Amino acid sequence: MHDTRAQIETRVERFVRERLAPAMERRHVALDVTAWEVPDEPVPFAEAVSQHFTPFTPGMAWSKPWGTTWFHVTGEIPEGWGGAGVALEMVVDLGFTARQPGFQAEGLVYRPDGTIVKGIEPLNSAVPVGPGPIDLYIEAAANPDVGGNYFYLPTHLGDKATAGDDPLYILRRIDLAERDLTVYDLLQDCGTLTGLMAELEPSLPRRAEILRALERMCDVVDPDRVAETAAAGRKALAGVLASPAYPSAHTVIAVGHAHIDSAWLWPTRETIRKCARTFSNVLALMDEYPDFVFACSSAQQYAWVKEHYPALFERIRDKVAEGRFVPVGGMWVESDTNLPGGEALARQFVHGKSFFLREFGFEPDEVWLPDSFGYTGALPQIARAAGAHSFLTQKMSWNEINPMPHHTFMWEGIDGTRVFTHFPPTDTYNSDLSGADLARAQRQYAEKGLSNVSLAPFGFGDGGGGPTREMMEAAARAHSLEGSPRVEVGTPRHFFDLARTTHPSPSTWSGEMYLELHRGTYTSQAKTKQGNRRSEHLLREAELWSATAAWRGLADYPYDVLDDAWRVVLLQQFHDILPGSSIAWVYQEAERNYAAVAATLGPLIDEAQRSLTGPGSAEVVFNAAPVAAAGAPALGAAAGSPPAFTAPSAAGSRWVLDNGVVRAVFDAAGLLVSFVETSSGRELVAPGEAAALLQVFRDTPNQWDAWDIDPHYRHTVTELREADAVEATGEALVVRRSFNRSAFAQTFRLAAGSSELEIETSVDWHEQEKLLKLAFPLAVHADRASSEVQFGHVRRPTHANTSWDIARFETAAHRWVHVGEPGFGAAVANDSTYGHDITRRWASDGSTITLVRQSLLRAPRFPDPEADQGEHVLRTALRPAPTVLEALDTGYRLNLPVRTVSGGGPVAPLVTVSSPAVVVEAVKLAEDRSGDLVVRLYEALGGRARARVEISEPVARAWTTDLLERDADGLTDTTVQVSAWEAGTPIEIAFRPFEIVTLRVRRA
Repeated sequence: MHDTRAQIETRVERFVRERLAPAMERRHVALDVTAWEVPDEPVPFAEAVSQHFTPFTPGMAWSKPWGTTWFHVTGEIPEGWGGAGVALEMVVDLGFTARQPGFQAEGLVYRPDGTIVKGIEPLNSAVPVGPGPIDLYIEAAANPDVGGNYFYLPTHLGDKATAGDDPLYILRRIDLAERDLTVYDLLQDCGTLTGLMAELEPSLPRRAEILRALERMCDVVDPDRVAETAAAGRKALAGVLASPAYPSAHTVIAVGHAHIDSAWLWPTRETIRKCARTFSNVLALMDEYPDFVFACSSAQQYAWVKEHYPALFERIRDKVAEGRFVPVGGMWVESDTNLPGGEALARQFVHGKSFFLREFGFEPDEVWLPDSFGYTGALPQIARAAGAHSFLTQKMSWNEINPMPHHTFMWEGIDGTRVFTHFPPTDTYNSDLSGADLARAQRQYAEKGLSNVSLAPFGFGDGGGGPTREMMEAAARAHSLEGSPRVEVGTPRHFFDLARTTHPSPSTWSGEMYLELHRGTYTSQAKTKQGNRRSEHLLREAELWSATAAWRGLADYPYDVLDDAWRVVLLQQFHDILPGSSIAWVYQEAERNYAAVAATLGPLIDEAQRSLTGPGSAEVVFNAAPVAAAGAPALGAAAGSPPAFTAPSAAGSRWVLDNGVVRAVFDAAGLLVSFVETSSGRELVAPGEAAALLQVFRDTPNQWDAWDIDPHYRHTVTELREADAVEATGEALVVRRSFNRSAFAQTFRLAAGSSELEIETSVDWHEQEKLLKLAFPLAVHADRASSEVQFGHVRRPTHANTSWDIARFETAAHRWVHVGEPGFGAAVANDSTYGHDITRRWASDGSTITLVRQSLLRAPRFPDPEADQGEHVLRTALRPAPTVLEALDTGYRLNLPVRTVSGGGPVAPLVTVSSPAVVVEAVKLAEDRSGDLVVRLYEALGGRARARVEISEPVARAWTTDLLERDADGLTDTTVQVSAWEAGTPIEIAFRPFEIVTLRVRRA
């Protein structure tokens, strides 16, 4: 009687689990352990080892949440241990749970001289030892498993102040063990074959062949003498392992990787230690496997290692020189791309690539953003202008409704620039090179018949850990294996070169890559988003006025201060910090960091402005916006003071703000029921509707609390139409409302001569799982809305004709959105709000209403149960706007309010531009500290433009560069068009739609 396939599979699985796996350790013995618990925050090695260590044994608890315990491990290798066929290892179990590395206890192993050996992780817990006595230290981190309640229940563990003092982990073992190398290899053989077999169709002969070989292995390996018979087991499997891959098999370029979130369910201080653990693991693996290469992004993480672990950094430097430790991405961090401003995204590359070039003489050729929550359509141009030719992402596999149609394609940005892009069909950036992952890559690859190669980032990630020897063994066995894709361990550049060769004419995806998930990240943690927006604009002001003063010989340029501030802001733009998806500790730190940036830059701005205007008592209005404001020219200053505000007047039961340009009418409850442009008589507020209306929605996502807004939020809404008080002050109308435990005050102002109604919404927010929106039902027929993104804008449908439109129900915008019809429209601007939804509905008279809503606040419970609680002040502006040009003006003015300084008189702009379509985004001095002026400009309206750029100081030469401010000789990207102008020649630049130009100017 023959066993069925299912019976054989069950036999094999149990035999491997219960007979082979336990036999991998021939023998083990406990080592001697003493311990010292760090009282508070982590301390350096030298400080730790000088402390008093006390005896410690397995079974004892260690360290409270976020605490650290140092273990000192000593012992002798017993006589007769070691030799041929075994590896001596220290095996550590800190009390690991079943989850993957990075989300629980971790350790870093040191020698007595302070050199690092490797990290300790749940699935990478062995440390090579011998010969000679064992003397090692383990820095053990009691990081709580914050994600253990994925992702529904609030947790107290994300805040050090509430995490408690009870120990989290119990030490299970610190042993010396002999690992049987033949048994280990047999286990890897079995793992590869069972994984492959599970992916093959039951009817295939290859599947039956593998199964029978595994059955023979079970027969020839004696369960009572595994070590002695394991070689026979390997021989039984050798034939099926030697059968080569099909000629048509897909090829996977396996790239060692460890996606380390710079903060998420842990603070940045723990990320620094995660980097040391992971990078030391990688270096140890390189010593064991000569063909292993590792790709690592984020210059910030290298910089942390250089500062805190200099000897480890030098080992990394050596491996970079060998081409085995490969910097990728070229950015300071793997940032979010929806929310950072244009100049900030540019500086991600300026600071990131500059670090890699300075430290390693190496320039990454690709953008590496596997986990960011969607990708702005401005990114292809920014990437190419930074010298990158390729782009990699994985996150688009998370789309809820519409799968991306390509895996290897050209991505075209809003300006027409294209970048070669790959989206790995493994659907993960944390592959273990299992049979399931490899089969998925081959099965899903969309370009079959056109190309046959994909990339697989392998290694434990998110919380770090990186590749393991088991993954390298899997790669070796699948290098050419019948039924499996071919696997080659290689670098990202090798993959992209191969992909370009095999697929020279890929399809094109045009515009943003909108992630159909995680739409709540445009709104969660409003204070951090406000800190980001404010810091970006403070940096703009500080650079502009400091550069102007320096070029006029009035002050030194504060290079170091500005660089430090930028690096803080760039770090906070990491894709789990700025989007609002991290623990409370991260946001407490972020808000402190933003406060420190403001405290540094405020006095710097003031000092530069005072040096420019000179001594005196006149009021001087400084305007850092690229558009005129309050009587001051763009990028300059004028004598005078900002315009006064129009006082509200009563009209029966209503209130009116009327400055002759626009007229706003409020009903008795303080609702904006009319907003008329005086010259045209056009009404902005839809008939029978109220604008600037506060709405509160139930916000209970299906899964990812801080990440998601799900469409069912629209099913339940409370509109705050009743007022607690409506009162006129000298210059504003103030309306107070309340809801549940929260209080709201809306302050409406209208400046003399302005068409912009300013709306300040102050909220004392104490709701849970609620979404606050500010609604503007507008009397505008618009089938598309324009939303500002970096260096331009995108036009998105307001209808829901297709499944792609339906999925895009919440979107990100920067300073403004615009909706319009021929000759008329409206702009809604903001000073720190990113989330919007813009839809259409119909009034009772059948006319179209375009509904623009800003998403002001949320209140998710995980991972920070106190998210968004407390006081907030958010500013909005509403104005008639025939074109996006007016929207752009309003957005800049709202985000760059004028500053009034006592001084001697006006300040002429250092830079002026002749075309209103061309915007100056940054004015600074060159990164190389040569004193050259750098001006970043872009075409903002989406059309072609020609502009004359004038510099108010004598100029010897001007020329265009890439984002890294390199001239023609230093450029590696041929898409950057280089022009030059000599002294006396007008600087005239032709712009294509949304083109970014970096202009470098040298003084005469």
